[in-house]
Amino acid sequence: MMLTRRSFLAAAAATVGGGLVSCGSGVKKLSDDPFQLGVASGDPSPDGVVLWTRLAPFPLEPGGGLGRETVNVAWRVAEDERMTQGLRTGTVASLPELGHSVHVELSGLASDRPYWYQFQVGDAMSAVGRTRTAPAPGVAVGRVRFGVASCNHFEMGLFTAFDHMVREDFDLIFHLGDYIYEGAGVDKRVRKHAGPECTTLEGYRQRYAQYKTDPALQAIHAVAPWLFTPDDHEFDNNCAGSISEEKTVTPQEFLKRRAAAYQAMYENMPLRLAARPKGPDMLLYRRIAWGKLADFFVLDTRQYRTDQPCGDGNKPPSPEQLDPKGTLMGAEQREWLFDGLARSGAVWNAVAQQVMMARVDRKPGEGILYSMDQWPGYEFERRRVLKFLHERKIANAVTLAGDIHTNWANDLIADFDDLGSRTIASEFVGTSISSGGDGVKTPKDLDLLLSDNPFVKYHNAERGYLKCEVDAKTWRTEYRTVPFVLKPGAPINTRASFVVEPGKPGVQKA
Repeated sequence: MMLTRRSFLAAAAATVGGGLVSCGSGVKKLSDDPFQLGVASGDPSPDGVVLWTRLAPFPLEPGGGLGRETVNVAWRVAEDERMTQGLRTGTVASLPELGHSVHVELSGLASDRPYWYQFQVGDAMSAVGRTRTAPAPGVAVGRVRFGVASCNHFEMGLFTAFDHMVREDFDLIFHLGDYIYEGAGVDKRVRKHAGPECTTLEGYRQRYAQYKTDPALQAIHAVAPWLFTPDDHEFDNNCAGSISEEKTVTPQEFLKRRAAAYQAMYENMPLRLAARPKGPDMLLYRRIAWGKLADFFVLDTRQYRTDQPCGDGNKPPSPEQLDPKGTLMGAEQREWLFDGLARSGAVWNAVAQQVMMARVDRKPGEGILYSMDQWPGYEFERRRVLKFLHERKIANAVTLAGDIHTNWANDLIADFDDLGSRTIASEFVGTSISSGGDGVKTPKDLDLLLSDNPFVKYHNAERGYLKCEVDAKTWRTEYRTVPFVLKPGAPINTRASFVVEPGKPGVQKA
């Protein structure tokens, strides 16, 4: 349906009563701005994208201040920022059982171009968001530019890095988990979580609402579509499948909590209907093609994993790490990934997931310690993935990760027991947005760590994000960092830049 701006406003006012919302037995005037949590888009396809908002005139109150009311929301999409060209409109109900969230799955749009969108309830208008569609299948693409972020802890620092990301003109934003943190509020931090530790649906809803009131987070959502996948803190620290970090919690109790966490996550992120949870189960792994240039495989390494071996933490090498039953992905997701990689005809094959794949010795000097929560804790499956990439000659494989609040650039080698073995893929691990508070440019014992792990080409412990620019000839990643997050105004720096060239696996300093 093609409408002018004037006719859209008239239709929206007629639909929702010029500021009135339906509530079963009558109408009620909204007493505050319903769009205080911003707008977002995600999961672009060649002909569409998901548009999101969540109504919350009082964000930290139960139900966002709307209770059990159903509110009709008008939306519009245009081909220009002034919202005058190629206008498409519609209306959708924001339901209380979905936390008054709105997910509009658009189709029929032109491929590989930007669009602008906006929501309206009565006289209240949301901010205008910018999104884009993916290139058509099989089409040659000049380049794609995207950011990679993770770990934005509300209490531990300001989201200054997002302020800088907004100005990067990204086509896509990857967020690789720890979008919220579930813990109770702690005094004497930069900011304080509202409420106790999240264990219920209302608790998780409130936590997302608190995070989404942050202006920097709203701004980065509004400039480009997101590809989001959770890690652990959207649910519970270091969770593994149905197993809690607290061993006194039964799997049945834990899955009930996971159902609440997943419900709130779906309500608050720009995810497609296919990801809507069914109880404690949620389909999050997916593939997004960017023409002939890149295939992006987005993984879920929490929902299907087995318990961390050796009691979690950093531990020395152990036969438990080579248990063939140990898995981060689960058999079904692993076979989906292998099948997709084998069939891919893209120049680049990027695997976006949560935890570092390189087997890094985390104890510089004498002794060896590997992280049991990362891929080295699941060594049998890690070796299986690298063997597949090597034997099937998967073109230009690059893995992306977050989780550990530090930056890493790694060569992924065929055999980490032979540090001189062939490099078969490249890995870029991004630091946190704010988790950990102010970081440091040069971590302790850096020279010793690099000596023990010669496949590690860069390591840094500041806050920030990755800036990636990819074309048919080069993958370039810049490590963009801010020197502090405990106070506002931090500048942005490019601490290091690396490139990967087609047919030459491994990272090279730019």
